[in-house]
Amino acid sequence: MRRRIMLAAAPLLLTPALAGAQNLDRAALQRVEAYFNAMTTLRARFLQIAQNGAAAEGTAMIWRPNRMRFEYDPPEPTLLIAADGQFFHWDRELRQPTVVAVNSTPLGVLLRNPLSLSGDITVPVMERVGGLLRVSIFRTAAPGEGRITLILEENPMQLRQWEVLDAQNRLTRVTLTQIETGVRLDPFLFAFNDPRFREALDRAR
Repeated sequence: MRRRIMLAAAPLLLTPALAGAQNLDRAALQRVEAYFNAMTTLRARFLQIAQNGAAAEGTAMIWRPNRMRFEYDPPEPTLLIAADGQFFHWDRELRQPTVVAVNSTPLGVLLRNPLSLSGDITVPVMERVGGLLRVSIFRTAAPGEGRITLILEENPMQLRQWEVLDAQNRLTRVTLTQIETGVRLDPFLFAFNDPRFREALDRAR
């Protein structure tokens, strides 16, 4: 399963029904903003499922603002690191790094400081389902970058899942478990170092 689906920078086709935000619970949106803006660090296990049913697991780490790491369990060869305004995608099989701007990916919204769900962020849909709050968002000036739907428990407020929809209506879902917040994380985990250099150093020892 290719991890570019998770970043989803492909053009997004918005239907007229989703073009404008209607009947939004502003108080609930403010609580979502407050939750993310109070967050410093988060560590969790994740399960990622693509539209075709392909699954991958790993460990997710978020250090707001600006830093994120997704370390996939073997045999999945992917490592994703966000730092210094860039997303670094390392494929261990191809041994090829790819770098894109964090702001060009839906996941980049999670790293904003402060996060504001208005203005340059559009919320086309918000709904409550089974005690969960679903908030779909995209950058107002660039809807073609994709849309992410955040799924949170309301009481207490906690991020449990997100979904990314691409231009072909392919959905990638990421579910978090074993969530820890306020944990101490090693800054080195978010360093933008090409693994090929570290591997060469390890072989030389």
